[in-house]
Amino acid sequence: MTLDEQRISAELRRMADEARPVDPLAYAARARAGSTRRRRLSWSVAGLAAAASVIAAVTVVTGGGPGQVTAAEVDRLPDNTPEQTRAVRACMPQGGPVHSMDGRRRIPEHGSVEDFRMLAEYRDKGGSTALVGSLSGFVLCTPSTPQDLAERAVFTYWGFQAPGNMRGFPGALQVDAYTSQSDNKVEGPERAMRTKTYRVVVGRVTADVRRVEVDWADGRRTDARIADGFFIARVPGKSVPDPDGEKDAAGDPVTVLDSPPVSVTAYGPRNQLLEQVTDEAFSPLGRGTGY
Repeated sequence: MTLDEQRISAELRRMADEARPVDPLAYAARARAGSTRRRRLSWSVAGLAAAASVIAAVTVVTGGGPGQVTAAEVDRLPDNTPEQTRAVRACMPQGGPVHSMDGRRRIPEHGSVEDFRMLAEYRDKGGSTALVGSLSGFVLCTPSTPQDLAERAVFTYWGFQAPGNMRGFPGALQVDAYTSQSDNKVEGPERAMRTKTYRVVVGRVTADVRRVEVDWADGRRTDARIADGFFIARVPGKSVPDPDGEKDAAGDPVTVLDSPPVSVTAYGPRNQLLEQVTDEAFSPLGRGTGY
């Protein structure tokens, strides 16, 4: 038995032991892909073709309930509950994603609110941020009070290019966004507005991932919330002086969000490290859309 065949055989045994849903294309892509930031198995093209054909013939009994969805199974998205449907509609009051600079300008090619599902949500004492997605891409939703002060629903394609590909990622982990969200509230008799900004990381994982940890590069580590192959985590942001020394109209120093690169690690059922993404840079939403 060749080295490639040994690896393929071991992978098949591991999948059967875990009794998880199997996607042959995802496993083939996982074996094939290479990255400077991730370790990958190096299989021959012939070995990959053999793996895909053999895996496709294997029947695996899954332990998930009806309607369970992982990032590798994208024929359908999980259904929203009535409460989630209301939250998604509140997130996109224009009926769908909007322009990054104009919250009243809807972008029809990014879909309508009916296309989107609540995929994963992170709640803490300050509120919540949700990953809300369609088969093509996603937005982030952070409720504010009143709702018209909420962040704009800016769309990002899965894979960062149209038409979007939910299953098109190698390995166990894909970071789809490291960005910020603001929670704005009007409080008190003087109706003063309070703004709290969060650093947010979202993405997708394969079925064998049990835990995702985010190292925020400032001494904090957070376990993400994982649901049906998607994950999200957030922490309160901190303001620091603008490194360029910018000042506002009154001559006061401008502050910016402290957003150093983060590391994201996926762990398996025995808490073994499956994959780690390091030095993930902060960036705004909307990658690949042209807006």
